[in-house]
Formats: sequence, structure tokens, C-alpha cells
Amino acid sequence: MKLNDAIFGALLLALGLAVLLVVQGYPKIPGQQVGPALFPGLIAVGLCVSGALLMLRGWRERAAAPWLRLGDWARSPRHVLALCTVIAGVLFYMLASQALGFLICASLLLFALMLALGVAPGRSLLVAVLASLLIHFAFYKLLRVPLPWGVLTPIAW
Repeated sequence: MKLNDAIFGALLLALGLAVLLVVQGYPKIPGQQVGPALFPGLIAVGLCVSGALLMLRGWRERAAAPWLRLGDWARSPRHVLALCTVIAGVLFYMLASQALGFLICASLLLFALMLALGVAPGRSLLVAVLASLLIHFAFYKLLRVPLPWGVLTPIAW
């Protein structure tokens, strides 16, 4: 799938402007020239400049290239199902992770994604559970990221 550069440029420009608006509310550090808004602000300016350049390039090429060109994968029902599974999985995790917990949501999500991509069910289940446990250990124990426990709160370790 190929989108015209003007579309991505507009998204980058909007993101840069949103970041610039947010960092305006960051507190100033008394007695210092720089504060916590400096680096996010510089990145936002870079996003705005890059977005504007992409929009200009896309606008110039609009006659030669369509705004949207789908790839061969878009005609494959299996690939479209995999894309829909990824989008539904992200939404599922956002909505259910606090109630069910990371381990359950991640296992279900990985299992569904692997099934959609054609992996055998037994292997999908085994890899989903083991990968979820490994990811949980790495983030929760080693990096100390507070992942939700959900219904497994009574056995939280």
C-alpha cells in the first residue's frame, strides 16, 4: 500500500504542532535557559519541517501518482484478515488489559495473531504463553514497568 507523501506530511505536521502545543505548558526551571520543553520542542519543529516538505513533495507528485495505491496483499483475504486482527488486537488490549491483566491479554492477542498468520494452533498457544511470560518478566521484573495484573491480582508476584 502506498499513500501519497502529502498525507504522511499532513500527519507529521499535525503531530509536530500538537507536541509544540503540549510543551508550552511544561514548567520553566528558574535560573536556567533550558527546560524540559527544549528537546521535545526541537523534535516537534523537526516533525513540522519534515511534514511540510513531504506535503510539498506529495502535492507536486499528485498528478503522476494516485493518492492511494493498494499492494497485491490487499487482494488476499488472509492478509486482510491478518491486518484486521492486528487492529482488533490493539483495541482489545487497550480496552481489556486493566480488567484481564497483561498476561491474559497478551497471550490471547499473540495466539489470535499467530492463528491469523497461519501458524498451527498448538504451536501458537505454546509460543503465545511462553512469549507473554518472557515479556512480562522482562518488563515487570527487570525494567520495573507496572503492567496490569487484572484478574490475576491475587497471585501477583
